[in-house]
Amino acid sequence: MANILLYISLYSIWIMLVYHLFLMQGGYFLYRKNRHIEQKWQQNKHTYPTVSILIPAHNEALVIGDTLEAMCRLSYPIDRYEVIVINDNSSDDTGKIVERYVEKYSFIKAIHTVPPLGGKGKSRALNLGLKQAIGEVICVYDADNIPDSDAIYWLTAGLANDLKAGAVVGKFRVINATRNFLTRLINIETISFQWLAQAGRWFWFKMATIPGTNFAIRRSILDELGGWDEKALSEDTELSFRVYNLGYHIRFFPSAVTWEQEPESWTVWWKQRTRWARGNLYVITKFVIQFYRLKNKKVLIDLFYFFFTYLLFFFGVFMSHGLLLVNMFVDLELTIGYVSFFLIGIGFLLFIIEGMLTLSIEKGQLTVKSMLTVIVMYFSYSQLWLGLVIYATYLELKRIILKQEIKWDKTKRYANSKQ
Repeated sequence: MANILLYISLYSIWIMLVYHLFLMQGGYFLYRKNRHIEQKWQQNKHTYPTVSILIPAHNEALVIGDTLEAMCRLSYPIDRYEVIVINDNSSDDTGKIVERYVEKYSFIKAIHTVPPLGGKGKSRALNLGLKQAIGEVICVYDADNIPDSDAIYWLTAGLANDLKAGAVVGKFRVINATRNFLTRLINIETISFQWLAQAGRWFWFKMATIPGTNFAIRRSILDELGGWDEKALSEDTELSFRVYNLGYHIRFFPSAVTWEQEPESWTVWWKQRTRWARGNLYVITKFVIQFYRLKNKKVLIDLFYFFFTYLLFFFGVFMSHGLLLVNMFVDLELTIGYVSFFLIGIGFLLFIIEGMLTLSIEKGQLTVKSMLTVIVMYFSYSQLWLGLVIYATYLELKRIILKQEIKWDKTKRYANSKQ
């Protein structure tokens, strides 16, 4: 029995890695194709839609000024966009900083919330901002983001040139990538996510996932959907499934770039990633239960992806690690033959290859230091995700059983400086 479980675990891991390699191939093809798409869209002159940029902000005094400065530098007709900052029950100087920009720039507006409406999380803040927005297109940025000047142009160009796109998502890069070892690991993770998961899924399946920042969505769609789900910790993933269900696709377009902060301490990273994992588990549970009512069965592709990642893949890793560890103290009569060693070895090689390929796509990222970091990442950072998912699963089960209220855990910010 132990041998059967071991082989099932190893095959689960290996299959997922091969699937990621398939996505990586699609990501590379999209990278090669993207410049041609840019040129084509620039030739197809489109009218600039009115845009409302929503920025939820809770205790963001360290970063909100830099973000609003970036909003003032956008290469988009100034009379065609507005910036709405939702100062969500902040106890620091966020409100004062925002008001200084409101007084100086007519296109910047502020919503200041207080209890009981304030401090209820990002989804609630976005819904409050949506009620005040007047744009045909809604864009969302986190309060620590510094988008490139042409980011909004490319996001709206995507909607104008692809009428089947309900939303267009851009690429995000790590602004504090060289701060320490953790941020270097996260930088590799985010680059891989862009070109492996996002670009690959878009190229092969015409699907992508709305991230928490740097995306544009048609206002009409949000109105039809009733805004964001205020029970979802991963409001972006949850919204993605509902957009699919309306019959639209979500387009990944890497020319729209924003720079964002990532955690600089392991404690902050653990809290943030736990929230993400819990949010995705909520989404999986919600749409698995409702699957028979979904109009667009294409959602099954992404639902299976998340289900496989958070349940089967992590089960495989946990089971294989557990069996090998127990076998060190108790003889489970494991017959770890050539096939097992081959699968373990090929899994490690696929991980390294995928990491190197994704780094090669981003200019200046494929260095000796980054290559060594990818190797270390396999044995450290990637293994931490196992414990994190187990912990997040425990918290979600506890919340459901005890009917606990969902609480938003804000990520700590640091003084901004683009590197």
